[in-house]
Amino acid sequence: MQEDSARHSLKTVPLLPESRTGKSERPPLRSSAHLLAGASGGLATAILTSPLDVLRTRLQSDYYHLLSRPIQAAYPPFKPASTHLLGASLRHLRETVQIINSIHYTEGWRGFFRGLGPSLAGVVPATAIKFYVYGNCKRLGADILNCREDAAIVHAQAAVAAGIATATATNPIWLLKTRLQLDKSRTQAGGDTARQYKNSLDCVRQVLRQEGIGGLYRGLSASYLGTVETALHLVLYERLKLLYSGALGGSHMRNRTAWDELAKWISTSGAAGSAKLAAVLITYPHEVVRTRLRQAPKENGILKYVGLLQCFRSIGRQEGLAGLYGGLTPHIMRAIPSSVITLGMYEFVLRLVGS
Repeated sequence: MQEDSARHSLKTVPLLPESRTGKSERPPLRSSAHLLAGASGGLATAILTSPLDVLRTRLQSDYYHLLSRPIQAAYPPFKPASTHLLGASLRHLRETVQIINSIHYTEGWRGFFRGLGPSLAGVVPATAIKFYVYGNCKRLGADILNCREDAAIVHAQAAVAAGIATATATNPIWLLKTRLQLDKSRTQAGGDTARQYKNSLDCVRQVLRQEGIGGLYRGLSASYLGTVETALHLVLYERLKLLYSGALGGSHMRNRTAWDELAKWISTSGAAGSAKLAAVLITYPHEVVRTRLRQAPKENGILKYVGLLQCFRSIGRQEGLAGLYGGLTPHIMRAIPSSVITLGMYEFVLRLVGS
């Protein structure tokens, strides 16, 4: 009689009970797990992709366009209305090669790591905040909206919240990174060369003295616009991750095999890279606008770009559509592996903490 009762209890009580919304009642990960996982991904990404980040920033700016003017003299004048895709691609490739050579010969290998300090100070807390807010807003959103955690609307609202929180908290750090990456040697009266900023602290002093506290938040409007990319990226990532995982037949059970772990890594990496590529191609112009808004003022203290719409119009009028996609090649070369590293490390740490 006791054996029959035991069999009945095993049949009627599932190992992982589900709620009426289809969500598993397995205890959720602690909030700090998302913070740790995001910080780990950000640290690895900042160090490994720093050279591409420097190259991308300089190509997005108009400070370094002067390098290519002597060569451009041999080509027809730039006409935005008649620019062909092939010509724009060749010009973009030429500028990329020129800036790589310039960094190598004038600054040495250290030049490819300019701004790494602010990058580390920015990427680590930024990704920690981003995935802390994202991971917890998914759970809260699912409860408030009374739907599954893997619903697209849940991912979208969590991604937007994460993007806004991250941009607001870390904008001053990104501004310093951009200023340091764009800083180049200037010839002084005595014939000596010196940079505008000695270090990060000196950069902060100059920004506060010349532009006030608001100067540290230049480009914030473009960062808020960039939440569209964050939302698109993370929503696509979650969808593709499930699709790839299902196609590879990975197991979600606790006792996973080596193939299950490999399938998990492949699905995560493939989904992260594919989603990032699509999101970047659709929303990239905001990256260029954000960099231009964060540029240092000219020597007379006048700002060339003073607002989001003015910056968009100015670039479009003077440089055409190609100007809004300046630095796209190194950005993609950096963004895709960055996404793979960040999300791969994030998922790995979450599994490690949750195991």
